[in-house]
Amino acid sequence: MTSAPLCDICVVGLGVMGANLARNFARNGLRVLAYNRSPQVAHDLAAEHPEAKFTVATTWEEVVAGLERPRRILLMVPAGGPVDAVLDALDPLLEEGDVVIDAGNSLFTETDARIARAAGRPWNFVGMGVSGGAQGALEGPSMMPGGEPQAWERLRPVLEAVAAKSEFGPCVTYCGRGSAGHFVKMVHNGIEYGDMQLIAESATLLRAGLGLDGAAVADTFGAWNRGDLDSYLIEITADIFRTPDPDVESGLLVDAILDRAGQKGTGRWTVKDSLDLGVAIPTIASAVDARVMSAGRDLRVAAQERLAPSRATLTGVTPEDIGQALFASKIASYTQGFAMLAAASAERDYGTDLAEIARIWTDGCIIRARFLGQIVEAFRSEPQPQLLVLAPDFAAAVLERLPAWRRVVAAAVTAGLPVPGLSASLAWFDTLTTARGSANVIQAQRDYFGSHTYERVDRPGEKFHTEWPRFGG
Repeated sequence: MTSAPLCDICVVGLGVMGANLARNFARNGLRVLAYNRSPQVAHDLAAEHPEAKFTVATTWEEVVAGLERPRRILLMVPAGGPVDAVLDALDPLLEEGDVVIDAGNSLFTETDARIARAAGRPWNFVGMGVSGGAQGALEGPSMMPGGEPQAWERLRPVLEAVAAKSEFGPCVTYCGRGSAGHFVKMVHNGIEYGDMQLIAESATLLRAGLGLDGAAVADTFGAWNRGDLDSYLIEITADIFRTPDPDVESGLLVDAILDRAGQKGTGRWTVKDSLDLGVAIPTIASAVDARVMSAGRDLRVAAQERLAPSRATLTGVTPEDIGQALFASKIASYTQGFAMLAAASAERDYGTDLAEIARIWTDGCIIRARFLGQIVEAFRSEPQPQLLVLAPDFAAAVLERLPAWRRVVAAAVTAGLPVPGLSASLAWFDTLTTARGSANVIQAQRDYFGSHTYERVDRPGEKFHTEWPRFGG
């Protein structure tokens, strides 16, 4: 490494995301130190982008020597062992106040373990979620750092410089203590799973249910994107249904894509932790289940041939109805995600500000949408709503769309068209709004076979057990 002014930040790991973040830092006036396990990758990046004026480090000693103190080192390496390997290499070289940021998709419990490791050391460890994909990394992502407040203050100037900017400010904020940053990113991805599933179901209902061609589906999504459903995912879905298949004349590329969805694990993590927190997230869970079932395509083909269920077109619904059902279901999904954030913050002492989380998702991230601005205002109101759907504006929006929501789900079920996300969302709403449900029967059953006790309506808080009579028959 040649002699050069000390750098403001080091980016470790120069794959697509890391390289684009490094370029983003440089474009915003920061001096960037570039390090990759294979040094040639760093040299190639510097040669391809001379305007960035990257300084290349080829050893860990050069990394720590090339940074202004306290140091800022951002890791864009694969989650798991590679993160720990970097920490092992850096640990003996770091000094008081240095900050190491894991900006990959790490599981929040691993971040907790790494924070515990750093607790006895002079340096700080920060877990930070980054959303927006490769384009966002280059042009401005949404970033979700957690950890110690003093580490955030050290990072704040450089992160705010490169974050996406919306009318609500830079799309980065302090998400809370400990592993809050990676937890918030995990829930973001869970909401993303739900959002994508709901949109995919809606597109399928328009085509298979109402018989619209690709161009009409694209036009419908384009119209939706000019209204309440305005969002990045709606926008790109319109583009998808306008994209021709280069190998098939008059065909759509989306029709040539195998219906087997991949996943990297963050959706599963969200569902697993929701069980530990005791928060129901059926919209998100249905999306994860749908991806799992999509993986078994051979089984689905065999089951369709063996069981041969009847299918029909939708009756009694319009594209507008489907859009209203989609919007109501999106409110359900976001409500569930924010309920998880609130529960985790309370149980794990994160100190997460829900309004701030909504604010930094207004741009830069995959789930960015117009109505996130309304979510910001809902969580800034006093008193703050116990659930997002209970905020006046969102309650009114759901109630206005409820008839269409019911029509769409009922028509889809009648037609034999699977809508796990839309139907799970409606079932969640109906369960939430039923003051006396069916759990009394479950409690009676539990007490009958296992003496698990129950409470009485007229004497809540007291435990009762009955020796249930057997009537036979």
